Amino acid sequence: MELNDIFALMDRLEGSSLTRLELEDGDFKLVLDRTAPSVSAAAAPAPVPAAAPAPAEPVREQEAQPEGAVIRAPLVGTFYAASAPGAAPFAPVGTAVKKGQTVCILEAMKMMSEVPAPADGVIAEVLAADGELVGFDQPLFRLK
Repeated sequence: MELNDIFALMDRLEGSSLTRLELEDGDFKLVLDRTAPSVSAAAAPAPVPAAAPAPAEPVREQEAQPEGAVIRAPLVGTFYAASAPGAAPFAPVGTAVKKGQTVCILEAMKMMSEVPAPADGVIAEVLAADGELVGFDQPLFRLK
C-alpha cells in the first residue's frame, strides 16, 4: 500500500460516520481510529468572594531604614557589584548611599537591571559575592 493510499483512507474516514478502520493485507496491517478520548465533566467549585483589601498605610517621604535593614534582590539574576570587571564597586562596605542610588547590577536573560537603594543609609555588609546567582528577594546588602 502506498502512502498516498493511506492518506486517501484517512480523508475518507474523516468524511464518514465511521470511527475506526482496520485493514490487513498480508504482513501489512493498518488501524485508523478517530475516537475521541472520553472526557468526564466535574462540577466546578463555587467561587469564593474576594476579601476586601486592607487599607494602605500612608507613604512617608524619606523614611529612614531601621538598623540592620537589607536591600533585597528584585529579581533572579547574576549579582555584579561593579559596572565592569576590574571597575570600582558601586557600594562597598562603609559607603553612604542616598535613596535611588545604584548599589549593584543584576543580569537576567542578558538584560542588566540596576538595583537602587530604597532609602538613605550606610552599607554595613555586602551579602552577595560578585558573579553569584541570586534569588528573588534574597538579601544583597545590610544597611546601618
